Amino acid sequence: MTNIYRINDAETDYLLNKTISVIGYGNQGRAQALNLRDSGLHVIIGSRNDHYADIAQCDGFEVFKISHAVANSQVVMLLVPDEALPKIFEEQVRHHLTPGSTVVFASGYNIAFNQVRVNNNVDILLLAPRMIGVGVRERYLTEEGFYCFIGVHQDTSGNASKVLLALTWGIGGLVKPAIEVTFKQEATLDLFNEQAFGPAFGRVLLNAISILVDHGLPPEAVLVEMYMSEEMAYTYRKMAQVGLVQQTLFHSQTSQYGAMSRGVRFLNLGLKDRMEKIFTEIDSGAFAREWSSPLSKIKFKAIRYFAMRQRINKLESQVRKALRLEEKSVYQTPPDFAKVLSDPRIVDELESFIATFEF
Repeated sequence: MTNIYRINDAETDYLLNKTISVIGYGNQGRAQALNLRDSGLHVIIGSRNDHYADIAQCDGFEVFKISHAVANSQVVMLLVPDEALPKIFEEQVRHHLTPGSTVVFASGYNIAFNQVRVNNNVDILLLAPRMIGVGVRERYLTEEGFYCFIGVHQDTSGNASKVLLALTWGIGGLVKPAIEVTFKQEATLDLFNEQAFGPAFGRVLLNAISILVDHGLPPEAVLVEMYMSEEMAYTYRKMAQVGLVQQTLFHSQTSQYGAMSRGVRFLNLGLKDRMEKIFTEIDSGAFAREWSSPLSKIKFKAIRYFAMRQRINKLESQVRKALRLEEKSVYQTPPDFAKVLSDPRIVDELESFIATFEF
């Protein structure tokens, strides 16, 4: 049976005399730090001397070097990106941990795939909200709450579960149930959603847009119908509220009949075999080993560059102008990109990168 926890499972005053350091003050770091403080807990911030440190100071937090914050806290919450964490952990965290303290990861990735070496004299916990940072803060303030995946990887103190549940309560994560998983399970779920479901859904969406536009339907109407109206976001919300299939009852009978009678035509797309392969790559650690190589970082720059120049981006720009919507550009070409394109290790793959992102 899966262990599921709610507010009455937590000793909400268990951490009142503890100092909690939040390492990293990005979207999740800021949201969780503010929530913990508003829950009456003592929070300090560990950060580089950068823009995020300035924001934390403006929010009224004491901000220290990461190593100092770690050494002067009993609970250390690591809220930096997965790819940056191994170096930070080894150089600024691991050697400054107090025996018997608690280290909290927001993702199972680095523990599950052996990307960090952990001390054997501290508790190792997982607290992973299933919500973006802004949502974690907003839903704390509205008391709506959010789901969390939680777990204990190492319990040297004998009190790891008490600390974990008190922290989960502190960030607002027990208003909705918290589900116990292992670090490996959390990482697998997260990666599979990103690598299997997300790309498959994206490819379906791009194909649908291509067919409609190529048959002469107005791009403005096509993009609004397919996703810009946010009707799909509303549909997803109804899926969560009443069920994947039952939400169809909120649509017209014409819609229901068309979806159900034509759905059978998509049964043999080979999706399951492809998704099984992706699951195996994740589960075996093959993806983590691939991503940790320097060559993958170079490939990533090239892949992302071409992704930002595919046809859908031009269509979106055209549609946003026609609808008088603000142009939004959050991507900037890396200054060393000419060097990336000329790297002999990826030259042979450039055409496949381009082809991958056209429809």
